[in-house]
Amino acid sequence: MSDHREPDAVPVVIIGAGPTSLTAATLLARSGVTCLVLERWESIHPQPRAVHLDDEVHRILARLGLSEKFAAISRPACGLRLVDRRMRVLAEFRRGTAIGRNGYPEANMFDQPELEALLRANLHRHPTVTLRGNAEVTALRQDRPGQVSIDFTDRSTGEHHRVLADYVLGCDGANSLTRAAIGAAMLDLRFAQRWLVVDVATDADLAAWEGVHQVCDPHRAATYMRIGRTRYRWEFRLRHDESAADFQAMDRLHPLLSPWPRDIPVEELRLLRVAEYTFRAQVADRWRDRRIFLLGDAAHLTPPFIGQGMGAGLRDAANLAWKLAGVLDGSLPERMLDTYETERKPHVRALIRMAKLVGTAMTRGGELGNLVRAVLAPRLHLMPGFKQRILSSQTPALRRSGLVVRPRLRRTLAGRLCPNAILDDGKRFDDVAAGRFAIVTFTEPSTTQRVEVERRGTALIAARPGSELHRWLRKGRAHAVIVRPDGTVLRTGCDPLALSASLPRTSAAD
Repeated sequence: MSDHREPDAVPVVIIGAGPTSLTAATLLARSGVTCLVLERWESIHPQPRAVHLDDEVHRILARLGLSEKFAAISRPACGLRLVDRRMRVLAEFRRGTAIGRNGYPEANMFDQPELEALLRANLHRHPTVTLRGNAEVTALRQDRPGQVSIDFTDRSTGEHHRVLADYVLGCDGANSLTRAAIGAAMLDLRFAQRWLVVDVATDADLAAWEGVHQVCDPHRAATYMRIGRTRYRWEFRLRHDESAADFQAMDRLHPLLSPWPRDIPVEELRLLRVAEYTFRAQVADRWRDRRIFLLGDAAHLTPPFIGQGMGAGLRDAANLAWKLAGVLDGSLPERMLDTYETERKPHVRALIRMAKLVGTAMTRGGELGNLVRAVLAPRLHLMPGFKQRILSSQTPALRRSGLVVRPRLRRTLAGRLCPNAILDDGKRFDDVAAGRFAIVTFTEPSTTQRVEVERRGTALIAARPGSELHRWLRKGRAHAVIVRPDGTVLRTGCDPLALSASLPRTSAAD
């Protein structure tokens, strides 16, 4: 990554330098695309915000080369426990901390500044990316054919600059200037709650269960989770007459925390942050205007109850980056960029609906709600498939698009993630696919098929009988599938050579 003076023109400008932006920049750089990242602040935001990523998103981090480093700063969560206001357990959904179908633990707790530090350090490996801090974008214009003009100010010197880009990715958060510049508006999905977020560090042992605790009480709903060796997060729903200013001192805060630290002296609890957040459910009415795209919080806001806020932004980056790289190198037609919003918007809305449902079930309903929860929660494990649904990290399939070919009335693997399975040589699927298109087949390919498929720059992977990939194909009633560079199944078929013929040539084939 370069920190030198920005060029006059660049293929891609990315506004913002949070996790979504840094992921997009790294993925583009790995495809050889030159990027300029403009960030309003000088350095990493010091306070933790997101604390959870699932195994699908951990898999994206692995594609950036950060699997082991992220594992070193995160800890697997053991599931979810529902408790009442007296901390009596209503229901418990335990999950193991073993590796899931994506190759990583299904729930991972972490400290966001540590993750952002990893992402920035990793970006330094890519000289095609320039990250410029203290750069406040002031205007975006698309008044030149095929280019976007970006005006920004150096906040340290007051100097004004302009750069031209083929494409702009707006990763500039909930108050996005990019969103305003393209005339997009947030659609309110009717969920807003004010919560107090508290981060504490202590060397003392809280002796609490190592999963997420959800206090189901409309009078004081709360969430507790351990996010590091010595770091803990609490979230409490604020009443209408309360604000974060009422809880800045530990003597006011400790009554809320006390069910967990119990007999630990107050002086052993180091308060790192007390902040107020309004959890919202919103989606932008459109995510693109010609050469400008919205990603992350600029495009959607998700209530935190299923831990998918940051993950949604990283999924945006993973979905768009390979398509944009393909358009820039000529291997994909420009119209394929339309598939970004077509695929991602319904996916995000589905997760927001789930977060709203969980949040409503856990925090609303008054005393009647408490009574219903007390009766129903202990019986939830008796409902067929309910525990698996609560603990599963698998997200919905992507909708039909130009890059997801699926029948309307028949179940298919198209639109779903291919498992990151261990192959015959001990490597995982992603290691072999290596960011390329891949064909997975349980029919042993002939030498001619293998040569022709690989000549096109596509990985060809045989799913041996008894293997995870073989079981996955059989369950999905598919003989062979095309897997996109982001791990999503593009289409199913029978003949690997016929599937390969429908793919664009990649740079590896040139």
